[in-house]
Amino acid sequence: MSSKSIVLGILVGGAIGASAALLSTPVSGRDVRNCLKDQFIDMLNLINNLKVQLRETSKEGVVIVKELTDEMKKSVEEWKETVEPHQEGIYHYLEQIEASLRDLENKVKSI
Repeated sequence: MSSKSIVLGILVGGAIGASAALLSTPVSGRDVRNCLKDQFIDMLNLINNLKVQLRETSKEGVVIVKELTDEMKKSVEEWKETVEPHQEGIYHYLEQIEASLRDLENKVKSI
């Protein structure tokens, strides 16, 4: 759910709540206005708190992704350093295995 959807939901909910309060209240107009003003201030505070939380969460997410990326790069580099010196030997060993398999196939065919 996006932050725009959350803020829009809060605003619509606040407007509906304020309308319901206006239509169903038995108190004076001044009291209703004060109540609506207080609710509006509370809603603004809630929206500001949401903005701050979203900003902080975004910053934390950026840090986590950067750390993860750095760790992955380090792991790949370590793997390369481990494998590359043995790469020639691995190719040679695979060639020997292929040659042995060819010899085995030829022996099986001649039987």
